[in-house]
Amino acid sequence: MKPFSIRRSVLLAAAALAVVQTLVSAQAWPAKPIKLIVPAQAGAAPDVVARLLADKLSAVLGQGVVVDNKPGAGGIPGMSALARSANDGYTLGFVPAAMGTITPLVYKNPQFNPDTELVSVATVGISPLVLVTQAGNGIKTLADLAKAAKAQPGKMNFAAPQMNSLPHLAGEMVNKAGNMGLTTVPYPGPPAAIVAVLSGEVALTADGIPGLLQQIKSGKLQALAVTSAKRLPGFDDVPTVAETYPGYEAVGWFQILVPAGTPPKVIETLNREVNKITLSAEMSTRLADFGVYPRQDSVEGARDFFASQQKAMKKIVSDLGIQAQ
Repeated sequence: MKPFSIRRSVLLAAAALAVVQTLVSAQAWPAKPIKLIVPAQAGAAPDVVARLLADKLSAVLGQGVVVDNKPGAGGIPGMSALARSANDGYTLGFVPAAMGTITPLVYKNPQFNPDTELVSVATVGISPLVLVTQAGNGIKTLADLAKAAKAQPGKMNFAAPQMNSLPHLAGEMVNKAGNMGLTTVPYPGPPAAIVAVLSGEVALTADGIPGLLQQIKSGKLQALAVTSAKRLPGFDDVPTVAETYPGYEAVGWFQILVPAGTPPKVIETLNREVNKITLSAEMSTRLADFGVYPRQDSVEGARDFFASQQKAMKKIVSDLGIQAQ
């Protein structure tokens, strides 16, 4: 055989082997551990929920799902790292609502584009907020709050638990909807804002259920309303904001996102397994401990939900006149 023919045969064989290896790799997914990027610090609620899901996914996929915390700057380090990861199915993102839909609106250079660089895979659940005031101050409803605020123009405050967070925007929308005229006072986080409400320093704040539940049950905080479209199990006596101000809804949520271009079969598998996990009685109970209500979405449904939340947040940011910084 001529040298040229030998080289050609070797090249063809190598190419054929590469194709076979690619096909085998695709069929065998996952063939190695998977990284789950969480744009929040270890120990925070998103991290705890992400680790619960990671443990369950590891068991069903037969490969480790390793949490990689990348906190800070509105989630930009984690979200940008996810957007720039290989789209081979071995890097996933556990994305809270604020990082997915608020950060791109309030930062001039968010360093990632959710429309072109990321795609939704599955919705883990929604996480409504509760609006609270100090118990015993005579305010038991949002109407009471609006009446009291209007009777004392400029003298009642709203504690914003971290500026441009979902609780901040949710509270601002209530303030605007009721034309209350509450003065917004920024706090470094929910714990500080809650202390301010308990002391009577401010009249209102908003947070997720876990952060408020103990103080509500003890009678120290008065739950005024929940931010979901419907009343919540276990909070049947607490009205929705929409019952006072129709059309209002502002909920947190968690989704699994991946880099654009991730193989469709990988995405379908992840969607199916995440839905199975969140449907289980054990996981539903654990999620409830963190004020998360499982939501079942197809891949298309998850993407539609993400798009609807983007639209809602854009309207809120625009209505409040918030400028990107």
